[in-house]
Amino acid sequence: MTDAQTLRELGLRVTAPRLAVLDAVGHHAHADTDTLLRAVRTTLPRVSVQAVYDVLHALTEAGLLRRIEPAGHPARYERRVGDNHHHVACRRCGAIEDVDCAVGHAPCLVPSATSGFTIESAEVTFWGLCPRCAAP
Repeated sequence: MTDAQTLRELGLRVTAPRLAVLDAVGHHAHADTDTLLRAVRTTLPRVSVQAVYDVLHALTEAGLLRRIEPAGHPARYERRVGDNHHHVACRRCGAIEDVDCAVGHAPCLVPSATSGFTIESAEVTFWGLCPRCAAP
């Protein structure tokens, strides 16, 4: 299914900025907004910063993108949605990679107490050094 078809199925208008953002996130997994803005501007040079923020928000709300917020780093976006995965992040350079959940089913972790909340998912970020930063 194309991105245009997916947008239509979700009742969203198909616009050049939405298609460009989806493409940029597809090519730059875990990218921050500034990186995505630069990528989108290669095809849409006049797109505004606000338009990219608005598209990222709309596509995240629609479930087409996932926003992750590693501590101490700007929000990042990815197209891998609808599964139960986590992330590993480098403390030095900020590189982020996907890590499949060891348990498999959502929420994959069970808290000791829920305070009455219905738990739907768990977000885990493993911190360390990537191979490049860990090399002597």
